[in-house]
Amino acid sequence: MKKLYAVLSALLLVIVAHPSMAQPIDKVVKVIVAPEHTDWIYKKGEKVRFNVSVFKDGNLLKNANIKYSIGPEKMTPVKTATLTLPEGKTTIDGGSMNTAGFLRCAVSVTVDDITYEKMATAGFDPLTIQPTIQDPADFNAFWDKAKAELAQIPMDTRMTLIPEKCTEKVNVYHVSFQNYPKNSRVYGILCVPVKEGKYPAILLVPGAGIRPYNGDIATAEQGIITLEIGIHGIPVNMDPNIYSNLSAGALNGYMRFNMDNKDAYYYKRVYLGCVRANDFLTSLPQFDGTNLAVRGGSQGGALSIVTAALDKRVKALAASYPALCDLTGYLKGRAGGWPHLFRDPEPEAVLKQKVETVGYYDVVNFARRVQIPGFYTWGFNDETCPPTSMYAAYNVIAAPKTLSLYLETGHWVYPDQMNAAFSWLIGQIKK
Repeated sequence: MKKLYAVLSALLLVIVAHPSMAQPIDKVVKVIVAPEHTDWIYKKGEKVRFNVSVFKDGNLLKNANIKYSIGPEKMTPVKTATLTLPEGKTTIDGGSMNTAGFLRCAVSVTVDDITYEKMATAGFDPLTIQPTIQDPADFNAFWDKAKAELAQIPMDTRMTLIPEKCTEKVNVYHVSFQNYPKNSRVYGILCVPVKEGKYPAILLVPGAGIRPYNGDIATAEQGIITLEIGIHGIPVNMDPNIYSNLSAGALNGYMRFNMDNKDAYYYKRVYLGCVRANDFLTSLPQFDGTNLAVRGGSQGGALSIVTAALDKRVKALAASYPALCDLTGYLKGRAGGWPHLFRDPEPEAVLKQKVETVGYYDVVNFARRVQIPGFYTWGFNDETCPPTSMYAAYNVIAAPKTLSLYLETGHWVYPDQMNAAFSWLIGQIKK
């Protein structure tokens, strides 16, 4: 247990340092919003009421003036109003929903010229939410062909030891190997236990963005090979300014590149790169030959599900608030997943081609094909990856699955939440 605690503590230091995953900083004025049902779950047609309180210095703020809006997540509010709270608290009638989905109450208060905000989101029969994305008839054939083409490309592995990162227990390498299409590469940070032996392995897949990576040394020190990869075909150990320049320039909006062509869409190389990363991991002489897992959050949550569906060598996955789920939701009048591709109107001809393309890349269609145990975790207040979209994927998974809800979280995680996910994953590969 002491060893596991050490791994978790070190892992959490890495996770909470990442802006998209960090728990929000506490503030002087606190707005508290929550549905009356403690599990935040309602049946379709049932009325929801939201409890609202405003605190300052630990006490209810009397005569607080709030603004609030209520409506389906990511959609135009159906009700907006202002209200004075003589005692600093109130209960707001939120109405209901007649379809499965999520109804959000967003509240703000301005104190001393500073605006404080909070929201709460009630779920209406979320386990009955069905996806809007179509499952292409040739989905399996498309990806089988792509994987066959990848298999014909030599890995051409390159490994460079990073002495300043190595510890007494772990060797750390900057690695790369050839990907699809030929002459493109996957780069990452590999951490391998120094002690001779055979070890399980975890592939760490990244959230959205362009950045360097440090690798997961702490987990490797406990006897697990780790490989943290980037997805953009560039080294992951360069000066941070290079990534900032690429983010603002050549790779800005990469998630929309070539959406009108299913064979050239940006994520084809990314998804196949995850499979190729497993080719590399399973080729290592230190790998135990059996226990391979994948984990990630947001875009990485999506890639965890995708990798597990494409690669039967994966034995377990852990996905936090997965992106790229049910991307066509907006076309059906409800929230779609990150990166919210169809939120703005487009010409019919252009739209038709893009919708066809994303059918081959939507996480829902990979979730349908997952056959291994998975641990999934998210909150109801996520505005980046709306819960409607995540449930659309989760609900079609037929494999063993564990959903750990941290209701009030948005696009961030509590330390306890990551403890649970990581403990579960370790339990799957170190039985």
